[in-house]
Amino acid sequence: MFSQWSYIRRCTLCTLVWTSFISAALRTLAIPSNEVNLLDSRTVMGDLGWIAYPKNGWEEIGEVDENYAPIHTYQVCKVMEHNQNNWLQTNWIFNEGAQRVFIELKFTLRDCNSLPGGLGTCKETFNMYYFESDDEEGRNVRESQYNKIDTIAADESFTELDLGDRVMKLNTEVRDVGPLSKKGFFLAFQDVGACIALVSVRVYYKKCPTVIKNLAVFPDTITGADSSQLLEVAGTCVNNSVAEELPRMHCSAEGEWLVPIGKCICQAGYEELNGTCQVCIAGFFRPSTQSPGCSKCPLHSHTYVEASTTCQCEDGYFRRDNDPPNMDCTKPPSAPRNAISNVNETSVFLEWMAPAVTGGRKDVTYNIICKKCSSDSNQCEECGSHVRYLPHHRNLRNTSVMVADLLAHTNYTFEVEAVNGVSALSARPRQFVTLNVTTNQAAPSPVSFVKKGKTAKNSIFVSWQEPDRPNGIILEYEIKYFEKDQETSYTIIKSKDTEITADGLKPASVYVFLVRARTAAGYGEFSRRFEFETSPFLAASSDQSQTPIIAVSVTVGVILLAVVTGFLLSGRRCGYSKAKQDPEEEKMHFHNGHIKLPGVRTYIDPHTYEDPNQAVHEFAKEIDASCITIERVIGAGEFGEVCSGRLKLPGKREIPVAIKTLKAGYTEKQRREFLGEASIMGQFDHPNIIHLEGVVTKSKPVMIVTEYMENGSLDTFLKKNDGQFTVIQLVGMLRGIASGMRYLSDMGYVHRDLAARNILVNSNLVCKVSDFGLSRVLEDDPEAAYTTRGGKIPIRWTAPEAIAFRKFTSASDVWSYGIVMWEVMSYGERPYWEMSNQDVIKAVEEGYRLPGPMDCSAALYQLMMDCWQKDRNSRPKFEEIVSLLDKLIRNPSSLKTLINASNGVSNLLVEHGTVESTVYQSVGDWLEAIKMGRYTEHFMESGYSSVDAVAQMTLEDLRRLGVNLAGHQKKIISSIQEMRVQMMNGTVPV
Repeated sequence: MFSQWSYIRRCTLCTLVWTSFISAALRTLAIPSNEVNLLDSRTVMGDLGWIAYPKNGWEEIGEVDENYAPIHTYQVCKVMEHNQNNWLQTNWIFNEGAQRVFIELKFTLRDCNSLPGGLGTCKETFNMYYFESDDEEGRNVRESQYNKIDTIAADESFTELDLGDRVMKLNTEVRDVGPLSKKGFFLAFQDVGACIALVSVRVYYKKCPTVIKNLAVFPDTITGADSSQLLEVAGTCVNNSVAEELPRMHCSAEGEWLVPIGKCICQAGYEELNGTCQVCIAGFFRPSTQSPGCSKCPLHSHTYVEASTTCQCEDGYFRRDNDPPNMDCTKPPSAPRNAISNVNETSVFLEWMAPAVTGGRKDVTYNIICKKCSSDSNQCEECGSHVRYLPHHRNLRNTSVMVADLLAHTNYTFEVEAVNGVSALSARPRQFVTLNVTTNQAAPSPVSFVKKGKTAKNSIFVSWQEPDRPNGIILEYEIKYFEKDQETSYTIIKSKDTEITADGLKPASVYVFLVRARTAAGYGEFSRRFEFETSPFLAASSDQSQTPIIAVSVTVGVILLAVVTGFLLSGRRCGYSKAKQDPEEEKMHFHNGHIKLPGVRTYIDPHTYEDPNQAVHEFAKEIDASCITIERVIGAGEFGEVCSGRLKLPGKREIPVAIKTLKAGYTEKQRREFLGEASIMGQFDHPNIIHLEGVVTKSKPVMIVTEYMENGSLDTFLKKNDGQFTVIQLVGMLRGIASGMRYLSDMGYVHRDLAARNILVNSNLVCKVSDFGLSRVLEDDPEAAYTTRGGKIPIRWTAPEAIAFRKFTSASDVWSYGIVMWEVMSYGERPYWEMSNQDVIKAVEEGYRLPGPMDCSAALYQLMMDCWQKDRNSRPKFEEIVSLLDKLIRNPSSLKTLINASNGVSNLLVEHGTVESTVYQSVGDWLEAIKMGRYTEHFMESGYSSVDAVAQMTLEDLRRLGVNLAGHQKKIISSIQEMRVQMMNGTVPV
């Protein structure tokens, strides 16, 4: 009996020994920042004051470690007795509002197997309970009122051998309790027969600690009762910040901040730095909450206070209200420089250079002030409203302006003023340059009145007075008349007198007369419309009396027909014929701008006109420059800039237009050549021919105005959209081009430069033939080459007979159309690639033709080959081409048969024995030569390391290699086809 009690005593004492060993481990444990202790037995200085029941059960052992820090343990080891029920109750624990708390236990437990037998019923577990209460009065409760938390078992138990080896066996277990509903609770530990030492008890709850995120403070937040609950918490913006969107975060059950929403941003005058809003120091500013940070004051501005939102401009410098606050302060510009004037009759072209000092701004504009000055004094007055400025006289961005409708032989002073956005804020005097000019001879003013004299059934005598302002010697008058409501069929008579007799009129009919005068300066405006009526026709009383009249009429008709025929044969295709009544008069009859020939509309070469300017006025409508708004420059032509803009004619809706301008300083020859294209275009009216809206010739700059084609030239458009269209869409484009060429062919017009670059495309993919400046094509086209006859022609698009003999016909246009077909189906590929023009001429002459484009329909390629027949009489007519394309469009299945890329190479364009073939040292050299070097590694990795292997490749092989761009596929396949033929001819080593 004594030995048993002695063992138990030794066991209890040994627990105290363990306590001294574990004290160091207990002191090194740090509490995480997201945990708040409600109880920690390790920190209590005196007795814990817990209650044990029965009193001889749990025993409190209090000691200090080597640093005199308290160590509290509760021990029980009643293993020799049966039916143990020992309780240990803590003090009341205030939960501080937490709904879920955690209990961390540290304890040791004796292994029952290491105890002698017969010592009762040994256990290796104990139980933990809790009881909720709003105050300490609830301490004396029955066991049945406690709620069990869990049965606690040890992961590590000790034996007597462990005591000898002084091995520490410390268990840690954590359990959570919740949800709690009252202010506090008691914990209780129940021993049912174990040998246990409770080393420490820590009760705590978790919180999300205070944090600053997105410039918002989120306070300590106790976690929720549920282990999966997220609590949404609103943040408070730090000082000098405002909420852009209400800042929020979510507190997780583990005490972590998650899912930030919204943020605060620093107020103007402050910037974010290290999670706070720092003030902008003097010399720096932040204009708004959206600005990135404090910035140094812009040039020529300053601030001397902190938290500035703007900087003040220095004296003499300004900032507009709508200028951004970070923009430099600026000042007005200096005067324009090097102003010059160019007087052209009663128009003046002013040009100048930008100011040497722009004031630091890019919004410099110019104002033109016109003053008319008397010749005998220095007195000047503002020019009247009759003066026109092109484009305008206020807020000009260009450094030039045309001033028109000035008085002849008059002194003018022009002030060209430079202003910018802050000129109105400055008290500095205006900055301008002055130009003094005197106008030259002007065209005469309109004839103000036309009166009717003697009339007959077939004639009207009219007369008029000289214009109020002839502005020089009147050289002649031009009289235009036509039957009312038949304005497209008119007659023009020229006379040096102020009267004429218009004959050959219909009886009892109203005719409209317009008269204008011409001086050395040119034609003036037509007079207003004057309407006069011929006398009524007096009918004979019998049919017999009409017979002589009919006979005479037939005779006159035959004579007139002979006269017209003789006129045409004489080469005077401009339509002139001498009037019989006066050798000083000259008469022209027009119908829709052409000589009257029944049922036939024929192209008239404007170069056959004695006065080329007359052709322009007959075939092109004059447009007032005020109806045109130029918006931007889209290109440059031979004679000037090409612009896009808007045209608003009276009574019509505004439309987009393209505008070709004639640059200043042109010669008369250049002007005629420039307007020659308008004289040609004005004769055409077809949906697939570029439409001429009109010309501006009576003011400067001289302009040609056409419809605007949004997608530009066909070759560039196709290159930008490589592989993006269906075959039917491409054939539709070709059909439109062929239809336009059929119309030109029927008119008797030969284009001579049909190429994809001269086809324009609108937003609906409608293609229209353009570029009718023939002389320009033959002389200066970059695609042209010199022939033996000295002219330049576009070799790659031109038929062999046109190159050799300059024999241009509709058949040579058909050849060119075949090249255009090839361009379209290859998406803008350059015909004959990099071959020289001489090689092209030689190869075509020997019978070689371009290969079919990749994925090209066999039917379309056959049509190309037909267009390239050497015998021009064997080529199809444009009428036949349109008909064939219509059939293909109506039967799309006929386009599905493709030419075989691996066969049919006998017609490939390569030199046979005379053109030097390119010898490549490796596949890499070959790819670099055709600018496809990026695929060298693909070829090598796939085993295509020799020219022989490459020559056998197909389109599918290329796709497997990773060559997926349609344009690149076409280029490589075309080169492979050329390589095959060269290998057949022995010109490429295998």
